[in-house]
Amino acid sequence: MIDLTPACKRTADVLMNVTDEQLNGRTPCEKLSLRELVVHVGGLAPAFTAAALKEFGELTDTPPAEGAPLDEDWRTAYPARLADLARAWREPAAWEGMSRAGGVDFPGEVGGIIALTEVVIHGWDVAAATGQSYDIDGATAAAVLPHVTAIAAQGPVEGLFGPAVAVADDAPTLDRIVALSGRDPARR
Repeated sequence: MIDLTPACKRTADVLMNVTDEQLNGRTPCEKLSLRELVVHVGGLAPAFTAAALKEFGELTDTPPAEGAPLDEDWRTAYPARLADLARAWREPAAWEGMSRAGGVDFPGEVGGIIALTEVVIHGWDVAAATGQSYDIDGATAAAVLPHVTAIAAQGPVEGLFGPAVAVADDAPTLDRIVALSGRDPARR
């Protein structure tokens, strides 16, 4: 089990500092405006919460909705959703058996790592797009780095990871994680 709380809290803090003026700005996710990226974070949290709880249905059986609107109360609702996500993955049962998100079945332990990676990468994306700093703790970094390394070894994944960006071997772990996902860590 991995504690998602630090990453969820950090990403929630970044979301709460996004201004209305920034919402139409560009992000490291080339196809998503900041508004669309924030909506994505707000949607992935309940989907992966449902995955942790093994509450299969619309939230777990469909891919992220494109063009969904930003909830009016997103500055409070999305951080609360991230807190719920972290809480759900604190339960040992979340990491056991099979689960599902986006209509894809996977072992529970894989779902936890995917959820954590999504929170970290997109938390960094929002921070980079808004000029905020973003950091992660050592345990989170140790969990996410092997996951993104394995994905990057398979090559770019349309809509998820672009081609890896070269960074120094001794670059900070978060920079290596971001670079492996196809983002330029210098964008901050």
